[in-house]
Amino acid sequence: YQSHSVDIVVSRQGTADRLSSSVGQEAVDQIRALPDVAQTAGVLLETLSLEDQQVFGIPTMGIALDSWLRQDFHWTNQLPPDKTPPKRLSLGIHLAQRVGLSVGDTAMIFEEPYTVDGIFESGSVWENGSMVMPLKQLQSLSDRNGQVTYINVILKPDVTVQQADVVLKQIHALDNRLHAMTTDEFVGTDTRMQIASAMAWMTSIIALAIGAIGTLNTMMTSVLERTREIGVLRAVGWPRRRVIGMIVAEALLLALVASFLGCVLAMLATTAMSHHPAVRGVLVPSIGPRTVIEGTVLAVTIGLLGAILPAKRAASVMPTEALRS
Repeated sequence: YQSHSVDIVVSRQGTADRLSSSVGQEAVDQIRALPDVAQTAGVLLETLSLEDQQVFGIPTMGIALDSWLRQDFHWTNQLPPDKTPPKRLSLGIHLAQRVGLSVGDTAMIFEEPYTVDGIFESGSVWENGSMVMPLKQLQSLSDRNGQVTYINVILKPDVTVQQADVVLKQIHALDNRLHAMTTDEFVGTDTRMQIASAMAWMTSIIALAIGAIGTLNTMMTSVLERTREIGVLRAVGWPRRRVIGMIVAEALLLALVASFLGCVLAMLATTAMSHHPAVRGVLVPSIGPRTVIEGTVLAVTIGLLGAILPAKRAASVMPTEALRS
């Protein structure tokens, strides 16, 4: 939604799964007629398969041919209007690479031939891995004539937050079966997104816990094994603070090196994973600067915690006792 500057998403009230929502297509024009609304676009969502390419469960969007949403895509290649066949579909750039189809090629859906009339690129990874069909064609194919899954709404540039709230109420007043939400609210309260987010957090927490335990154990063992060396340094006159500083500096250096190697391995792993047939064209490897910084800070923090406590303990031992050990 952010890639298309959508402000409000309208779906059907009370639908358990928003992707299976069903809204009458006439609501698209009714909402567009509201004073503070600039653009609306009805979208029908379905899941189709390209049988010959053995690729199943492809998200497919039905969008009207004259819709601003369709024009908002960046078309890398497209058939001329006079050569457009009646049964057609467009492929996101990642999906096209995944299935190996180009403009003018034929794809089989429900044992019927459809011509690829264009390849598009979007700011959304999900859209780049999807298909687009003319709205009426997908409605007929899915036996959902006159229906859309949701309606994207763009407000006028000068609309304030208070006026946007008024628009939400106006949409509900048009039909109490319509449920209008801001895009942030729509995505944040979506059940699938919540489940995916919870699973991602759970996996991350488990991975962090295992990594933290391993790092702490390694650092503590490393320091304790150097008790005799620490005793020698203390015996030749090194103050306790200097000994602790040396160990912490070594831990900091190790944590930074480990963070760098971890980032490199993560980039290689995500790149390799993105080429797997199951997710090719859907998963795009991307590790941003924020992720790198957060990972480095976390690794350094764990490394320092794992070194400071045993370093203080070892530096507090009398030199004679340390040498005996």
